Amino acid sequence: MIGAACALYAVRAGLDVVVVDRGPVAGGTTGAGEGNLLVSDKEPGPELELALLSSRLWREIAEGPRPDDQRPPARGVGRAVDGRAVEYESKGGLVVASTPEALTALTELAAGQRAAGVETVAVDADQLLSFEPYLTPGLAGGVLYPQDAQIMPTLAAAHLLRASGARVETGRTVTRVLRGADGAVRGVRTDRGDLLAPAVVNAAGTWGAEVAALAGVSLPVLPRRGFVLVTEPLPRRVRHKVYSADYVADVASDSAALQTSPVVEGTAAGPVLIGASRERVGFDRSFSLPVVRALAAGATRLFPFLEHVRAMRAYLGFRPYLPDHLPAIGPDPRAPGLFHACGHEGAGIGLATGTGHLIAQTLTGKAPDLDLTPFRPDRFAEEATP
Repeated sequence: MIGAACALYAVRAGLDVVVVDRGPVAGGTTGAGEGNLLVSDKEPGPELELALLSSRLWREIAEGPRPDDQRPPARGVGRAVDGRAVEYESKGGLVVASTPEALTALTELAAGQRAAGVETVAVDADQLLSFEPYLTPGLAGGVLYPQDAQIMPTLAAAHLLRASGARVETGRTVTRVLRGADGAVRGVRTDRGDLLAPAVVNAAGTWGAEVAALAGVSLPVLPRRGFVLVTEPLPRRVRHKVYSADYVADVASDSAALQTSPVVEGTAAGPVLIGASRERVGFDRSFSLPVVRALAAGATRLFPFLEHVRAMRAYLGFRPYLPDHLPAIGPDPRAPGLFHACGHEGAGIGLATGTGHLIAQTLTGKAPDLDLTPFRPDRFAEEATP
């Protein structure tokens, strides 16, 4: 998704773009995502600023021209994305607290987010069922986030790539980032020959560390495994993305151990998606029954009716984790011409548009709309220097 967004905005900025992927479109983390476009789980700071920018850009895509718009695209700017095709749903998020203490912490977080530009609505305990009639009774209260939304990530990535008009080379593996005698990037070597270019964007997600190493630089991206349970199709009973206030703490945690917190959301197609788990176990793709049981237990605590619903399947993916929980976005001074757009952990779908927009600005020499200092790709190398 990040690569697709970078391609879309770079072409719109007037650049010629080639997207190279060793697998199919959305064959990695994007295809394993839930498609969340969230501001609710971001603490005030650089990531929330990026989320707000991205949220605005996703809305522009969703409200863009429809298939019956026959106007040809302007030369060099790609086609408009069909907003309906990405299944954008502005359903909002509802974060709930089970205890008065958790509600106090959630309310304080919401106050800081509101000061940063996030729309928040306090929901008293006796109002919760008016928003989600099937919620378990006895919760302390919650906060509604109207800006939270969802897309279908696989479709969205494909449509962004198609709209960009970029040349897409799938099933082609990058084996080296080419650099000249002066150290500047001059393209990539692949298993099907060289592709020459004055700029290379590392948008390899969880595998961003591997691509960085091909250019001779380090970037400590690590996989953080997560499972998702998918139920049988149901009439719409879960109206928002609903999750426990504990989820925000799990997202910000540095622990490598297993963490689970209930996240439940309905989809336009009918199935309910259930998460969320986090653990750093490398690229271990083994199915874990204890994790899936924990997800099911958490979901039924929030929505008791799910106890009688069948799960159709479970799948897993790997979030691209960086130690300070911020992505790497922008030019790498260690390799002129190399740009990074990876390490977004579980927020890459939501942050894709803002990231692509900022990358396109830096590629064309414009001042980016956000300060990229907190996202500098070489910040970890500086920390490692004695």
